[in-house]
Amino acid sequence: MAQKLWEKSVQVNKNIERFTVGLDREMDLYLAKYDVLGSMAHITMLESIDLLTKQELTQLLAELKNIYATAEKGEFVIEEGVEDVHSQVELLLTRKLGDVGKKIHSGRSRNDQVLLDLKLFTRAEIKEIAESVEQLFHVLIRQSERYKNVLMPGYTHLQIAMPSSFGLWFGAYAESLADDMLFLQAAFKMCNRNPLGSAAGYGSSFPLNRTMTTQLLGFDSLDYNVVYAQMGRGKMERNVAFAMATIAGTLSKMAFDACLFNSQNFGFVKLPDECTTGSSIMPHKKNPDVFELTRAKCNKIQALPQQIMMIANNLPSGYFRDLQIIKEIFLPAFQELKDCLDMATYIMDKIKVNEHILDDDKYQLIFSVEEVNRLAREGMPFRDAYKKVGLDIEAGNFSPNKEVHHTHEGSIGNLCNDEISALMQQIVNGFNFHCMETAESVLLGRS
Repeated sequence: MAQKLWEKSVQVNKNIERFTVGLDREMDLYLAKYDVLGSMAHITMLESIDLLTKQELTQLLAELKNIYATAEKGEFVIEEGVEDVHSQVELLLTRKLGDVGKKIHSGRSRNDQVLLDLKLFTRAEIKEIAESVEQLFHVLIRQSERYKNVLMPGYTHLQIAMPSSFGLWFGAYAESLADDMLFLQAAFKMCNRNPLGSAAGYGSSFPLNRTMTTQLLGFDSLDYNVVYAQMGRGKMERNVAFAMATIAGTLSKMAFDACLFNSQNFGFVKLPDECTTGSSIMPHKKNPDVFELTRAKCNKIQALPQQIMMIANNLPSGYFRDLQIIKEIFLPAFQELKDCLDMATYIMDKIKVNEHILDDDKYQLIFSVEEVNRLAREGMPFRDAYKKVGLDIEAGNFSPNKEVHHTHEGSIGNLCNDEISALMQQIVNGFNFHCMETAESVLLGRS
């Protein structure tokens, strides 16, 4: 059985080991290739300050690339008795290269190692989330343009209120995603700073070149203060979780709208048949389960920042084992959000719109404001026009003109989709994912 990196002469109680390790070995599989990537940068720096020879560096980098390829294929395994991903990587190197493998931990602690792994993992996941959001955004903009002349009722208090349009409805969620992306970009920029070299949170007596590892890994900058670098554990996850929660909030609301509008009592939209499920006893049922599950999953993601906050909230500076538990709720959340985004993109692309909703007389009253505004434009004081139309409605004398003429920015007749698209593109460009991708490619010898 492999010895733990910290273990000396006394072996830990097996029940204590089971409790303290928890799900960490399972969670660390998410981090495997990023742990290898971080080690490659670290040892390249160690060679530059003469803690490794050129030959040792060459040997270690070659073997680390092999381990990375294994992790990339999903074949990396943390063996029984090995505590975590860091221990497993070092064990594999030591088996292959002997004492040379034991040298990679100089100037490093598992504390800054996991900080680095989490940041490398998270920034890669943010990139995938951003790409998925962008795909959904483009679908919504296309649908907004396609159905921009199809009117639908707008609601306040779930009462019919004023004319809206499918151009507005699709476009509203597109612009919401643009704001969500701005939040995601801020989270990415806070994540994309290098904690490596902070060691256990108090630095190292080795003359580490932290600027070099920052450049090798394509970070924007350092987490400079070593104590703050350690304090960032939990804070980074919470900030990213808030950004994920804003996206999830948009998806949840859109999913609820779609479920409501798909019901027979509304009949505004029709979800693709292949995206609905049936009933075991009611042969007519076509249930919007995908969007119902999307709503539930996204509501769960919206609770994620609070869960992280409650784990890390009352901790002083320095490292505490509490932080391990954050991984269990944080790491799997990215795939759940990506799944929801992918489902929403597919369905919103294929959703069918009812183009004759307002032919039904029950929606006549939503044109009352149009009539008030028409009278006001002709010179009647607005309050008098409002009263006149209200009395006509009470007397049953209201006969609406269903022509709608909205011209101001962001209205039915002037959706500003080009401006919203330009805003999204500006935000997407601001991520600058290219820098991290190039650095990782160079480090792996793939450029």
